[in-house]
Amino acid sequence: MRGTAFAALGAALPLRVQAETTTRVVLVRDKDVFDEKGRIAGDVVQRMLDNAMTALTKKANPVEAFAALIRPEDIVGVKSNEWSYMPTPRELEAAIERRLLDVGVKKEHISIDDRGVLLNPVFKKSTAIINVRPVRTHYWAGIGGCIKNLIMFDSRPSKYHPDSCADLGLLCNLPPVKGKLRLHILSALEPLFHGRGPHHYDQRYLWRYNGVIVGTDPVAVDTVGLELIRKKRREHFGKELAFPTIPKHLALADTRHHVGISDLNRIELVRMGWEEGRLI
Repeated sequence: MRGTAFAALGAALPLRVQAETTTRVVLVRDKDVFDEKGRIAGDVVQRMLDNAMTALTKKANPVEAFAALIRPEDIVGVKSNEWSYMPTPRELEAAIERRLLDVGVKKEHISIDDRGVLLNPVFKKSTAIINVRPVRTHYWAGIGGCIKNLIMFDSRPSKYHPDSCADLGLLCNLPPVKGKLRLHILSALEPLFHGRGPHHYDQRYLWRYNGVIVGTDPVAVDTVGLELIRKKRREHFGKELAFPTIPKHLALADTRHHVGISDLNRIELVRMGWEEGRLI
């Protein structure tokens, strides 16, 4: 992938738990994830997640792959997203929970939540966090991705809105999440690549991409998600169309806050599954 891909956006992107020189991100797609009625097939989502995890960790099977990141004794908060227009698919949440149970995490030590994370007793005691949400354009931040998804871990999320949410990278070091972030997942099953209206949502700009993006570095995962959306915008509009809000927070998460990798040249993108219309 090209390190200059975001020049047209006016910004690059990043995140880190440790200062790594490279990071791996996995993109998996499946043409059969939607059935003939447009419903998400849970078994296909499970297979997609499993394939992504084994590729990410280089383990032999999905249980071993999750066990490389999660211990049986962990208390796991799954930070989801419940925005009414584009919530995290329940099928993806269920696939994550199933593998956590397979690893040996107790059912009572798993909670899936969004806006209630600060009051949720499992999240308050959590030792590990899995971060999952759909990828979309965003009115305040340019892109809604894994870093933006952490904003509910602060009791005053609006304080991150100035300057196009430039300092969202600070979220990765908030006390409720620091040292706990194990896995970041973007649902790219049906992303939103352009926004209009008061809620920055327009069904005309949804497209069935049938993908899931997985990594341990949220900045890198978001960088891949942003590149995907940028390529779709160029395909749809026939030109490099600037984002109304430049997603500068990704580059600054890397260069200012040092929490991940935003340089596409340092991201090993593993591509799996359905190739038609992959774009990246």
